[in-house]
Amino acid sequence: MICCGAGGVGKTTVSAALALQAARQGRRACVVTIDPARRLASALGIDQLANDPVQLAGDWPGQLWAVMLDPKRTFDDLVRQHAGDSRQAEAILANRIYRNLTGALSGTQEYMAMEKVHQLTESGQFDLVVVDTPPTRNAIDFIDAPRRLTRFLGHRLFQLLLMPTKAYMRAVSVASQALLRSIAKVAGSDVVEDAVAFFNAFEGMEEGFRSRAEHMQSVLGAPATSFVLVTSPRSDTVTEATWFAGQLADLGFAVSALVVNRVQPDYRAQGPLPEAPPASVLMALEQNLEELHRRRRHEERAIAGIVSDVAPASVVLVPVLDEDVHDVEGLSAVARSLVAGSDGRSR
Repeated sequence: MICCGAGGVGKTTVSAALALQAARQGRRACVVTIDPARRLASALGIDQLANDPVQLAGDWPGQLWAVMLDPKRTFDDLVRQHAGDSRQAEAILANRIYRNLTGALSGTQEYMAMEKVHQLTESGQFDLVVVDTPPTRNAIDFIDAPRRLTRFLGHRLFQLLLMPTKAYMRAVSVASQALLRSIAKVAGSDVVEDAVAFFNAFEGMEEGFRSRAEHMQSVLGAPATSFVLVTSPRSDTVTEATWFAGQLADLGFAVSALVVNRVQPDYRAQGPLPEAPPASVLMALEQNLEELHRRRRHEERAIAGIVSDVAPASVVLVPVLDEDVHDVEGLSAVARSLVAGSDGRSR
């Protein structure tokens, strides 16, 4: 399950609640956050999370695990796992291009998030993996990462640079050598040498990256994968959610469920109210109730468009809680709303 939405709408809380509910149903569930914000540990009521799954103890028949992505650690582990031998692994890890790549290159986090999700889903350890994504713009980068990585690995220049040194020198034309000399004048010859050494060190590993990227692309499009769009009943977050649903559709995916978080509870089914004397406490309470009704109607109008846009996706309304979720008890309250749905019936 891929949970997506604008920042601040409660994606992390919903993700953790979904995993908790799965554990309560006897399943082996793992929630992984690829958002740099450290909100998941707080929602679960624990001090910190690691790049490897951590099991949480609780009174559920299944299992609840949690992971917080560390892109550099994931990349390092990947190199050690798939390098031909320890010498190749150490050559890559010590390369200055690689060290800069893992710390600064745009897209590295999304690629490593893809690798981490691949690792978790293929381990056989879990029945359900719930992915807590960054805000929508970065979530699109994560979802599109397998396709972009496959395209990058197939690029002619990348293939040229991956050739062993002697073949590389034979293949580089006079014009290409002139270009490299120009780059060396600006960036320094050591940068060019590091780049060549980096790509040569990766020789033989690119096929593994390619096959995993292609596999993850098929996983994202499989019937067993669901996209859960999380929003709140505010016009700005609904606008962002609508944009994301369109982007998802452009990539060939559909929203499976829409979760509208922090909605005003609906008290309109309580029946007629008694006539209240003017300026009485009862009158004040009835005026307060009418204000709550007004807010609820405003929220319903705000979300009507996105509900229509994602149809026939399930729609679940989660009421606003008295306080922020910071432990399993709070997550349980959210989980109860998720399984009850918007009409109060279990689903």
